[in-house]
Amino acid sequence: MGLVVGTFSMQTKQVNYRKDKVDDDLEMSMVCHRPEGLGQLEALTNFNKRELQVLYRGFKNECPSGVVNEDTFKQIYSQFFPHGDASPYAHYLFNAFDTEHSGSIKFEDFVTALSILLRGSVREKLQWTFNLYDINHDGYINKEEMTDIVRAIYDMMGKYTYPALKNDSHKQHVEAFFRKMDKNRDGVVTLDEFILSCQEDENIMRSLQLFENVI
Repeated sequence: MGLVVGTFSMQTKQVNYRKDKVDDDLEMSMVCHRPEGLGQLEALTNFNKRELQVLYRGFKNECPSGVVNEDTFKQIYSQFFPHGDASPYAHYLFNAFDTEHSGSIKFEDFVTALSILLRGSVREKLQWTFNLYDINHDGYINKEEMTDIVRAIYDMMGKYTYPALKNDSHKQHVEAFFRKMDKNRDGVVTLDEFILSCQEDENIMRSLQLFENVI
C-alpha cells in the first residue's frame, strides 16, 4: 500500500484558504482535463477540502495536463524502484486505478482509489486489492494471475533483494497463497475467500492500518 501512496509527491503548505481556492480554480481551468469540484470530491471520498487541495497540487506537479497515461504512470512509478523493472507491476496498478478503462487516470480516479486505500473500511481496502490481483476481472484469482502479479513484484524489487530470491521463489509464493486463500480447494480464490483469509492474518490486518494518517 505504501507503494501506491508514494507514487505522487504530496507536500503540505501553510497558505491562506481563500488564496488556495482561487489558485485551485485557476489551475483547474488551465489543464486539459478539469476535475470535479472539491465539494463533489469531498462528498465522494474520505478527504476534506484541505487534503484534496494538497493532493491536487501533488497530482498536477506530476501531471500538468490533468491526466496521466500508462507510459507516464510507469515512468513516475519506476523512480521508486531504480534497481528493478517496475513496468509490469505498474501496468497492473494502472489498470486498477483506471476503473473506466479509458487508458488514462484522472485526478478523480487517483483520489478515489487513494481514499479507499488510506481511509476506506477493511472490506473496501481488501476488495480494491482483490480487484488488482483479478487481472481479467472475472471475479476470481487464478494461479496464472497470481503468478503474473508475484513475478511482477519480484521484477520490481530487482536482483538486490535480501535474502536473495531463488529461481522458483515465485512458484512457492503462489502455492503458499493458494494454500492459505483457496478455502474449498477448487483452484481459484473468490472475493469472500480472500477477505476471510486476510482477516485471519494479523500481519495483513496491521499493514492495512499503516498509512491511515499519512496525509
